[in-house]
Amino acid sequence: MQQQLTAKERMKIPRHHMIEQDPLERSRNFEEVNLGYTAKMAQEEALRCIQCPKPSCVEGCPVNIQIKDFINLIAEGDFLGAVHKIKEDNALPAICGRVCPQEEQCEQACVVGKRGEPVAIGYLERFVADYERKQGKIEYPTINKSTGKKIAIVGSGPAGLSCANDLVQWGHKVTVFEALHELGGVLVYGIPEFRLPKEIVRKEIDGLRKMGVEFVTDAVIGRTTTVDELMQEEGYDAVFVGVGAGLPWFMGIPGENLVGVYSANEFLTRVNLMKAYRFPEFDSPILDCRGKNVAVFGGGNTAMDAVRTSLRLGAKNAYIVYRRSEKEMPARVEEVKHAKEEGVQFKILTNPVEFIGDEKEWLKAVKLIKMELGEPDDSGRRRPVPIEGSEYIMDIDIAVVAIGNGSNPLIQQTTPEIETSKRGTIVVDSETMKTSKKGVFAGGDIVTGGATVILAMGAGRKAAKAIHEYVMEGKW
Repeated sequence: MQQQLTAKERMKIPRHHMIEQDPLERSRNFEEVNLGYTAKMAQEEALRCIQCPKPSCVEGCPVNIQIKDFINLIAEGDFLGAVHKIKEDNALPAICGRVCPQEEQCEQACVVGKRGEPVAIGYLERFVADYERKQGKIEYPTINKSTGKKIAIVGSGPAGLSCANDLVQWGHKVTVFEALHELGGVLVYGIPEFRLPKEIVRKEIDGLRKMGVEFVTDAVIGRTTTVDELMQEEGYDAVFVGVGAGLPWFMGIPGENLVGVYSANEFLTRVNLMKAYRFPEFDSPILDCRGKNVAVFGGGNTAMDAVRTSLRLGAKNAYIVYRRSEKEMPARVEEVKHAKEEGVQFKILTNPVEFIGDEKEWLKAVKLIKMELGEPDDSGRRRPVPIEGSEYIMDIDIAVVAIGNGSNPLIQQTTPEIETSKRGTIVVDSETMKTSKKGVFAGGDIVTGGATVILAMGAGRKAAKAIHEYVMEGKW
């Protein structure tokens, strides 16, 4: 069928939108919101791809998945072949198909999207990854003969996992060290169950384990063991640092030390790792949103994750407070849409001035001020300017600050030879991800600051290639 369709006929096929849980139902449960494509939907969506001779979508993908090839296999009904094609370049397709901002990357570059809606590349990636898992026919790549080289990966987030995936295939002994008790980094502590189920992350990590990657949890590199000790005492030939950006930023306003004011990191970690989403089976202390007013400050994906989580924990009112307009929000359009459908109330062009507590130092309200947009700032977005005399008080019980994160400082504190920027990020060569310390490489949010899963994975792959060359040739 697909061979008989012209490019013009393909472009007339409407995009298949994702099946979703009903907003009223999903806003009170932690089950996945997006329910995925059926096989029929996937094949029909794949037919929308016009199979460009020079696919620009590949250039838009940080790990350079051969997009037109895997989509062509879906159109032919070879779903397992399609996922194997993806896995040549991406070790975590079930994750990326759910949380990567394809609309800003591969889909933004899609030629079909120039005249209509782009091909749903992310939805198709998710479909074939889920199909493989449900069929129980997961194939693992061939592992090269052992090189005798040992590589330490610090951090089990997307950068570390992607780096480990490539290195283990080339025959190196790879050990991943994770500071927390559960593997996955931001994939498990930062992204809610309704957007990325933990079981999917575990399955992807299990695949790496079956390929030979060793995982060590509760290992705080920079404290329990230093980078120097890994190399000098434990015999690792190279170290990749992918510890992320886990140091929360606050706003520096009065009252941020009141009981009831959380960073988004703490809030989401309590829910994800302390399993508050399975209340009352698990009861995370003091994180009780039932019947309360919850305000989340920020406009990114993390802010959307936190505010939608608060609804599912029983919040009476859930607010997003953002100092710019909705147009400037960095969150994915889909996340904002889902939040609105679920009943989140948006207070845009609004900024907090002060948190107000009661006599026992518990949060009870926030003083807000209205804003207007001025000239663009360094980010290219118009700068928010306070409107004099527009302050007002809003009653809240819980505040979540979701304005970004700084770099995890532990590695740099105990390994001062690693050069860092003024922001605390690790300085690397952009082509090889080499740091200033011989044998040490870095990538992901610890280098870029908070970014996307797929960009971190791209950095991990780039580092893996350079690490392989370094340990095999000895050239720095």
